[in-house]
Amino acid sequence: MHTKRLLVAFIAVVAALGLSRASMPVVRGIPGASPDTEIRHVLESQQEAWNRADIPSFLEGYWNSPDLTFSGANGTVRGYTGLLNRYQKTYPTPEAMGHLDFSGLEIRQLGPDAALVLGKWHLKRTAGDVGGVFTLVFQRFREGWRIVHDHTSEQKGSS
Repeated sequence: MHTKRLLVAFIAVVAALGLSRASMPVVRGIPGASPDTEIRHVLESQQEAWNRADIPSFLEGYWNSPDLTFSGANGTVRGYTGLLNRYQKTYPTPEAMGHLDFSGLEIRQLGPDAALVLGKWHLKRTAGDVGGVFTLVFQRFREGWRIVHDHTSEQKGSS
């Protein structure tokens, strides 16, 4: 009987931890981890947030500043709020967001607190797949690595 209660308690704790993970902040430093590992963690966390259709959590990987920049086919968006508005307008529903995958990541350390990341993105959507390439500039802040500039391009034939 005692074993059964322990098993039930263990399952309850595991379930609680699993549920709390969905509401945890997307980005936080990993003590003792290399910059490469921490940056990959930011991108993996963003991918997970996107695939939950959680744009605010996805944006936790970006620098929350009016000096943040995002460049794409429609020009440059400045500031965290501008980027939030862009994503909410461009991807208003989970169906529009689709399922995000990053691939081909190359991380180049530019100094102790800066890195350049090259990669590919792909959205699988019922309305049609889309994808392309990106260049990210990361900077290390007290709260961890954040994207300070994002240049994302769509590639024809990437679906």
